[in-house]
Amino acid sequence: MEAKFADVPDRLWKLVAPLLPAVAARPRGGRPRIPDRRILAGIVYRLRTGCQWKALPREFAAGSTCHDRFTQWCTAGVFHRIFAVLVRFYDVRRKVKWTWASLDSAMVKAPKGGTQTGPNPTDRGK
Repeated sequence: MEAKFADVPDRLWKLVAPLLPAVAARPRGGRPRIPDRRILAGIVYRLRTGCQWKALPREFAAGSTCHDRFTQWCTAGVFHRIFAVLVRFYDVRRKVKWTWASLDSAMVKAPKGGTQTGPNPTDRGK
């Protein structure tokens, strides 16, 4: 495993940690909970490399554990909040120009037409 994936940097963790859901106490005990920081590092590793959850290096946690926490955080809207905070952070730091943005796009011809083919949809042959 590459060292850059081993942990979440402190500066990033300070922004992200308050956005994670609170952990419910377990009065009956059980196994100790794997720290959220290590799980987040595993999730980032999985998203960056595209590996399967089962193929995550054991330094993070079991793939099923990372996947369970990922699912819980998705349901709780954690990643939407993280995205919003990081975009604001980046905007302050780099002064993002918000006049337009495109994450990923592709433009292709629609040879068979469609509902939105231009100003006059019946004027295809001209």
